[in-house]
Amino acid sequence: MRIVGRWLLLVVLALLALEVFFIGRIALMVVLAPQSTTFQRSEAWRLANSGSLRWGQRWLPYDDISDSLKRAVIASEDDDFINHDGVEWEAIEQAWARNTKAEETAAKRAEKNLPARPVKIRGGSTITQQLAKNLLLSGERTLLRKGQELVLTYTLEQLLSKQRILEIYLNNVEWGEGVFGAEAAAQHYFKKSASRLSAYEAARLAVMLPRPRYFEKVPRSSYLDHRARVIVGRMRAAELP
Repeated sequence: MRIVGRWLLLVVLALLALEVFFIGRIALMVVLAPQSTTFQRSEAWRLANSGSLRWGQRWLPYDDISDSLKRAVIASEDDDFINHDGVEWEAIEQAWARNTKAEETAAKRAEKNLPARPVKIRGGSTITQQLAKNLLLSGERTLLRKGQELVLTYTLEQLLSKQRILEIYLNNVEWGEGVFGAEAAAQHYFKKSASRLSAYEAARLAVMLPRPRYFEKVPRSSYLDHRARVIVGRMRAAELP
């Protein structure tokens, strides 16, 4: 029993040390921009192994990023960003219900030997949750990782301002294969700086966020065009930090 107790103590201490490390990393972000995220490093490794050298990212200060892009991303990804404390429980519950229903429909089709259709898994994550996941966590889908994501989300909200959270998010989020951050995305898709994006261009970039590598391959997508126009109409109501 003593050996088991020691092992449990070591596990607890290791977990505490990990949390202290994460909190320290986030605290540094108050004044220092993160050089890279866990997701970016995994993507860099994947691209290097595939023989691709394509990579684009350049940090742009908050004030130099088009307000249109900020409004478009908030309108598309997290329209209550300015008000919530990092987590939208109602949105998570709705996403869970939609995903459960989609999986049940897929199972019924399989029972009837009908052609399988891809199950679209939707998330209810806020901008802060997305940042927490991409900054410091792996892409695995487990309850433990989700719990860690919530802890980091609340830590981000407590230590950083909403403006800083949005600034870090926009400079690190993926917008295509090897394309990270607003400036790289604006240059890649529109050959201009992220400071000069029009409302429609900003909305198109915002709509790409859930599936950036897919939409990069179908730039003439009618869905992308239609959804971008919807987001343009919602941008005026989006509050900026």
